[in-house]
Amino acid sequence: MAETIDLTGDGGVIKTVVRKAKDDAISPSDSLPLVDVHYEGTLAENGEVFDTTHEDNSIFSFEVGQGAVIKAWDLALATMKVGEVAKITCKPEYAYGSAGSPPEIPANATLIFEVELVACKPRKGSSLGSVSEEKARLEELKKQRELAAATKEEEKKKREEAKAAAAARVQAKLDAKKGKGKGKGK
Repeated sequence: MAETIDLTGDGGVIKTVVRKAKDDAISPSDSLPLVDVHYEGTLAENGEVFDTTHEDNSIFSFEVGQGAVIKAWDLALATMKVGEVAKITCKPEYAYGSAGSPPEIPANATLIFEVELVACKPRKGSSLGSVSEEKARLEELKKQRELAAATKEEEKKKREEAKAAAAARVQAKLDAKKGKGKGKGK
């Protein structure tokens, strides 16, 4: 069952873990305050998508805790780990409030975001508080690249095997036709 947490104590920001991160995954911190996320935002009242990074496979980046995003995001992302996917339900007072964000988001709208924390990084120009955190981040990126490369190689191998099997079937049909043609002429 999914883990659900009331992050504000008043039901204003509810986080439901959709996919847990690995136990050793890193979280935003004072030394790693910049986050990269994939997300999709929908209106709770009708499920209409008002914003997403999935269509163009882009990344949205911001610094946690600086008010650069809605309150719900600052609160929720601070509790996430890299690789985690969470559904964040935001009451209006933790989102865009009575003003909304026209034309996509009406006044007093409850919003639902599905957010994946892709990476945590240090501020530009600052040194990392911990070399081991940076090593862990680089190791995770390396693993992700290796997994993607292995998947791509496996797909290529399957395509080549399918091509070879198709060619063998065609050759077998051609050989069978040649054999029948010789028998008729004798």
